Amino acid sequence: MDLLSEYDVLGAFWVTVQLTFYSAVGALIWGTILAGMRVSPVPLMRGIGTVYVNVVRNTPLTLIIMGTSLGLYSTLGVVLTTKSDKDLTFLATNNFWLAVLGFVAYTGTFVCESLRSGINTVPVGQAEAARALGLKFTQTLGIVVLPQAFRAVIAPLASVLIALTKNTTVASAIGVAEAAALMASMIEFNSQYLFVIFGIIALGFVILTLPTGLLLGMVAKKVAVKR
Repeated sequence: MDLLSEYDVLGAFWVTVQLTFYSAVGALIWGTILAGMRVSPVPLMRGIGTVYVNVVRNTPLTLIIMGTSLGLYSTLGVVLTTKSDKDLTFLATNNFWLAVLGFVAYTGTFVCESLRSGINTVPVGQAEAARALGLKFTQTLGIVVLPQAFRAVIAPLASVLIALTKNTTVASAIGVAEAAALMASMIEFNSQYLFVIFGIIALGFVILTLPTGLLLGMVAKKVAVKR
């Protein structure tokens, strides 16, 4: 039996790629904001950032993803798509974006901590010099500190991205038709090919993650800040 022709494996992995891309962009933005809050001179901002990171980072990802579906959509009626609820693809599209929201909320905490470690590598004197020149905290952070911090943590951020790619399998819990959901369907109807199916899905994730790690590793070495 030709499993690759019977099932849309490439389509499922394309959904995985889209989940990873949108979640990565959102997590990078949200994580940067959280990092700014964590190092803010305002105690309230630091407190909110610290509580959020510690709570969300230690919450199971499955719980967060299920919470976006059951809590935001089923209970509060939050809709993240412009499609009508009469559209046959409405639920699938809405669940996709709810999953992205959950991944952003969760992965952003790891981006934040990676960035915060990068911020700590920037000499304090540079920030003090910027403040002495009259730059505000946000200007100092955006112009002086963060550019160097990002260059210092490309390798850790690559690890976060790889982990995010693998974590997208959790989206199958709310019906997102990505690789893990397809694998479950394939096993259900073709259990005799169990190890072959595992091998196909595992190979797909290796193809997605291995080049990412190698490429970002090379970039990290090239742009590393010399101290």
